[in-house]
Amino acid sequence: MTRYPTIADHGMVGDLQTAALVSSGGTIDWWCTPRFDSPSVFASILDSERGGDCRFSADLRGENGATIRQLYLSDTAILVNRFLAPGGVGEVADFMDPIESTTPTGRHRLVRVARVVRGNLPFTFSCRPRFDYGRAPHTLAQTDDHSAVFHGPGTDLHVQATASVALHADGDDITAGFTLAAGEMAAVVLTSVASGEPAPAPPSLDDVADELESCRAFWISWLRSSTYRGRWRDMVNRSAITLKLLTYAPSGAPIAAATMGLPEQIGGERNWDYRYTWIRDASLSVRALTDLGFEKEADAFRRWLRDRIEAGGTASGDPLQIMYRVDGDPHLTEEVIVHLEGYMGSSPVRAGNAAADQVQLDIYGEAADALAQGHDMGTIRGWKAVSDVLDWLADNWDRSDEGIWETRGGQKNFTYSRLMTWVAFDRGIRLATMYSRPADIARWTDVRNMVFKQIVERGWSEKRQAFVQHYDTEVLDASLLLMPRVGFLSPRDPAWLSTLDAMDRELVSDSLVYRYDPAASPDGLRGSEGTFNLCSFLYVEALARSGRLQQARYAFDKMLTYANHVGLFAEEIGPSGEQLGNFPQAFTHLALIAAAMALDEQLDRAERRLESETVPGTDFHTGRRPGLGGA
Repeated sequence: MTRYPTIADHGMVGDLQTAALVSSGGTIDWWCTPRFDSPSVFASILDSERGGDCRFSADLRGENGATIRQLYLSDTAILVNRFLAPGGVGEVADFMDPIESTTPTGRHRLVRVARVVRGNLPFTFSCRPRFDYGRAPHTLAQTDDHSAVFHGPGTDLHVQATASVALHADGDDITAGFTLAAGEMAAVVLTSVASGEPAPAPPSLDDVADELESCRAFWISWLRSSTYRGRWRDMVNRSAITLKLLTYAPSGAPIAAATMGLPEQIGGERNWDYRYTWIRDASLSVRALTDLGFEKEADAFRRWLRDRIEAGGTASGDPLQIMYRVDGDPHLTEEVIVHLEGYMGSSPVRAGNAAADQVQLDIYGEAADALAQGHDMGTIRGWKAVSDVLDWLADNWDRSDEGIWETRGGQKNFTYSRLMTWVAFDRGIRLATMYSRPADIARWTDVRNMVFKQIVERGWSEKRQAFVQHYDTEVLDASLLLMPRVGFLSPRDPAWLSTLDAMDRELVSDSLVYRYDPAASPDGLRGSEGTFNLCSFLYVEALARSGRLQQARYAFDKMLTYANHVGLFAEEIGPSGEQLGNFPQAFTHLALIAAAMALDEQLDRAERRLESETVPGTDFHTGRRPGLGGA
């Protein structure tokens, strides 16, 4: 088994329809095109020999003491690998110009620009595509010294270089080697198109420079819409950009992560495909973007969500299913890509997701909450579809299901699922009242009250003095950290504080939070997993809102140290602090944003309270000094 870069040793670039991972060594080892959920062109992160990759790097052999640094240009999605050696200093910038069109396109450009700022540096380039997860053969055609095209099934990949880069065939692959002096630049452009489409125009350095500036300007302009002015602006901005990169612009649907098959445990079987739109993840992503002021993205997702509610036709037969493809297709047949060894031997490698037909009743609460945050309920037909869903839920809320974590250990009466059905009715009543829409509000209110009573009576353990995972267990579950946020109870409620204390004792390890204990609550899968980053940030938010500010800030600061060198997070943190699972993970970044905003709010409130206590003559309750005016 060949050495693999760590999962954290990557940055991500994308154009809002697809995304690629680039290692700090300059290797594109993951890229699916023309969509996030298309078969891969490069997948060496899942099989270093058979997956395919594209490497563009300074040749540092013989350069003793050379180092490599990877960074994003500030407030952009332009990724730079810097190569610092005694003989020279150079860099390779990778970017994809965003495509904001609502029309999908089969043409995607990934631009790689090398330059040297001091001395002289040799560079090497290689391109080894392996189409359809490495299952399909390809042919190579070279039109001149600077252009080549790989023909795969349904997709052509054009490789075009500027004048100083001569491309050479190496079997069915392409290589190049060249040297740049200080002030010199070179570029290679990878363009994927549908088979038979015309080749793109050859790139020039001026065109590439203009394209890079256009990409930089897009991201800086986009971030101006953010209303966040808090203490952790760099990390919040990076998380917002990451959520934007993980959103499919033609439909407005956010995906859960850019990758598939990256393991929750090295060598284990918990290797899933996350390149789809989960109702839960996407709704929480929209909440984070809404809180930051990105209303355009939130509105686009709500339109997509209303379309799913109207369309029906789910795999499970219920009004909604837990996940869809980015275009709304509900069919996500799971297959094992048997010839890929998996990241560091972690198999099986799965494409598609068999959990799509699971019953998870919590999604109706997340969907209703997302719709309630908007100012447009859509068409009359759209409201009828929403109303019909809640009428269906009124008949079906008291069912067992697979729960938020998609375990494969059988259906249970999960407390979190009941919590979110309470949210569904609560938000539905609010929407019907706010927009004066026809609805059976009396029935919805009765059901909401029944759900509340059942959670309090059956989801609460007197023995543990805590809310528990499901009605037939004493096991705790970190998903319930959302209880105060959704308004089910106050963050200072004694029942909540004792639940938080119980989680502290059982699920928290040095501020890192496990979802649940699989040993105590079997999930039908072999092996273990790391702490779950979403839950760790939800824990910070819960601490902050519960008034435990010192503990919350310390936990948050420690969590930020687990980010990788460019501010990205995977799904989980392993025993030695390593990042595990699919990468980068939307769940983690949306929770980081929520935790930062909650901490800012509570810290600001504490500081105002402290000022009112220390400024002579200040009224403690209003925070105002007599005679200074103001209503």
